Amino acid sequence: MAEQSFRNARIVLADQVVEGSVLVRDGLIAAIDPGPSSTGEDMEGDYLIPGLVELHTDHYENHYRPRPGVTWHAIAALQAHDAQIAGAGITTVFDAVRCGSDPEVGDISADVTAQVDAIAQADAEDRLRAEHLVHLRCELPTPDVIEQFEVQYKKPVVKLASLMDHTPGARQYTTLEHYIAYYQKRMRLSDAEMSQFIADRQAERALYSQKSHDAILARGREIGLAFASHDDATLDHVEEAVRDGVVIAEFPTTLEAARAAHKAGLAVLMGGPNVVRGKSHNGNISAAELAREGVLDVLSSDYVPFSLLFAAFTLPERIDSISLPQSVALVTRNPAKAAHLDDRGEIAVGKRGDLVRVRKTSSAPVVLGVWRQGKRVS
Repeated sequence: MAEQSFRNARIVLADQVVEGSVLVRDGLIAAIDPGPSSTGEDMEGDYLIPGLVELHTDHYENHYRPRPGVTWHAIAALQAHDAQIAGAGITTVFDAVRCGSDPEVGDISADVTAQVDAIAQADAEDRLRAEHLVHLRCELPTPDVIEQFEVQYKKPVVKLASLMDHTPGARQYTTLEHYIAYYQKRMRLSDAEMSQFIADRQAERALYSQKSHDAILARGREIGLAFASHDDATLDHVEEAVRDGVVIAEFPTTLEAARAAHKAGLAVLMGGPNVVRGKSHNGNISAAELAREGVLDVLSSDYVPFSLLFAAFTLPERIDSISLPQSVALVTRNPAKAAHLDDRGEIAVGKRGDLVRVRKTSSAPVVLGVWRQGKRVS
């Protein structure tokens, strides 16, 4: 029987913070005791929070494709990503892997398989600190997204898929200003080339988007795969998501859409970088505004792993109506619930011993220890 105990901690429970100790036995939380204790690792008054649950991060892809035209060894890339994930306090992560090729990177069919299979292999070989699952990011207006999805979606490690459309003039990019600012410089296009690029993307949307949406949704439903909508901007978008039976509304771009999604029972997900920076990187609604309105359910680190923890400790400082337990729930209990992972996300007897020791400072919080099922991983 394996036991780990932690004393002199400020334990962030579902509805309060208590000073005391936590006992983990055989990977599960066995006891939570208020007050002083003479046994266990001394947390020195630091916070003890549940392991973070990340539903959408593109960070693995950044390691796999570190430079334009360069792909890295898939397992080596995953291990580098995993070390940063665990170091940021994330013990469960849904790695977002794109389906759907585009002109910027070419045919990614082999890359999709390489990344998904690397996650399964690394897990089987006990290489990873955090638990890694796969979130397929399905870019609907692409000619090969259905084919790529069909190869991956039945693999056991795949647990979530999102229905995405980044066409200029739609959803995230309802106005072209931010789209042009992002892509023209990145792809080194002239004004004329940029205009043609936009026209080509819009033509592809007309050809493929609805067909891809219907086919992917139908196949996923056959096996009970969970789906997320993405960049909902209007009430029509939310109504479509509800009809589709999605469970998560990722990165709604307007307050109207976020309110409607939350009211419909979808878990509204926004980015941790949005919280820390105080604004969206492309001019859409801020996550803090949704939090003030009471319609923010889940935070994601998106493209910066440490932003998840940073955001959880930032929100209560900026919004008086949000307590630390409520904010921590956005990165632990709520995403676990949305993903139907009922065995984690909370410091409670019987839950997994996924724990993070956090020291709060005047600047960014510091992660001083991470345990997954009672085993120290960072």
